[in-house]
Amino acid sequence: MEPFKAFLIKKDIQFSVKRYGIDALSAMAQGLFCSLLIGTILNTLGTQLHISCLTATIATINTIEYTVGGLASAMSGAAMAVAIGYALHCPPLVLFSLVTVGFASNALGGAGGPLAVYFITIIASELGKAVSKETKIDILATPIVTIVSGIAAAALFAPILGRTALKIGELIMLATNLQPFLMGIVVSVLMGIALTLPISSAAICAAFGLTGLAGGAAVAGCCAQMVGFAVMSYKENKFAGLISQGIGTSMLQMGNIIKNPKIWIAPILTSAITGPIATCLFHMEMNGTAISSGMGTCGFVGQIGVYTGWINDIAQGFKTSITFQDWTALFMISFILPAILCPAINMVLKKIGWVKQGDMTLS
Repeated sequence: MEPFKAFLIKKDIQFSVKRYGIDALSAMAQGLFCSLLIGTILNTLGTQLHISCLTATIATINTIEYTVGGLASAMSGAAMAVAIGYALHCPPLVLFSLVTVGFASNALGGAGGPLAVYFITIIASELGKAVSKETKIDILATPIVTIVSGIAAAALFAPILGRTALKIGELIMLATNLQPFLMGIVVSVLMGIALTLPISSAAICAAFGLTGLAGGAAVAGCCAQMVGFAVMSYKENKFAGLISQGIGTSMLQMGNIIKNPKIWIAPILTSAITGPIATCLFHMEMNGTAISSGMGTCGFVGQIGVYTGWINDIAQGFKTSITFQDWTALFMISFILPAILCPAINMVLKKIGWVKQGDMTLS
């Protein structure tokens, strides 16, 4: 057993929640952001602003025409896999081989491709790391082991993982449609918490394909955390804190949450309020890419995703136009309500002594 442990340490193979549940998952979201999400944004900009270079076909592969954004989106599996491999500290030959593994896993996983890419890339990465530089023909052995093991795992497990992720996502979305109030609270709170924790709410939403009303609730929860923390900590962190948390990430507050968990009460309660308002009152849906559901106000990706969904609905005939109520719902849920409710709840917490001035100061 000791030699095996020494071998794992030598190869930097760590079977830990942090390595797989935090580092890999967060990296997967970055890979999705740099491919699928950016591709969607480019396509939307091209269509809405009539930018010819973004709407023109630049490649035709097997009769399928691709724009710039289309090519970026098509590479999402490869991008996710390389990002995960980077987080797992894969050596170069393993990392580059993961391009094929990610593409295959995403393709075979279907609608639940991101979850398949996540699990299969971890398997291929660790097997590739295990054989890396162990033979004199490393230039052949490492890519072969990584690619063959990855594609074999994809062939065996990707369809199952994809279907499982799809069914879970469909169950959550169905439950939200049937019980918009209760599920509005549940989805909003859990996704908001996931966004502030050092894991990736965006990757979770992408893995389960959360769109529709459930996606709208997820947007509400994430915005409640980001805008909530940004506004209620303005006295401590000023304009820099407002921008870094409101457009960056509320994860910056994790150190302060560990010191005083009660500072998390206001954003969580806010998400429990805005979630059902989004689902029951405004009927706000996220019909853009699922990853946008878990981005909140980070780079305004959540809002761009909702807007993209409107455009998609109009193109498919599900919606005739973007109404004033649509814009009102988006701004109320994303910015106005979190900016009002979260500081108000936090004032009560300060009065009863649970939260003190300086508890949310960013170092």
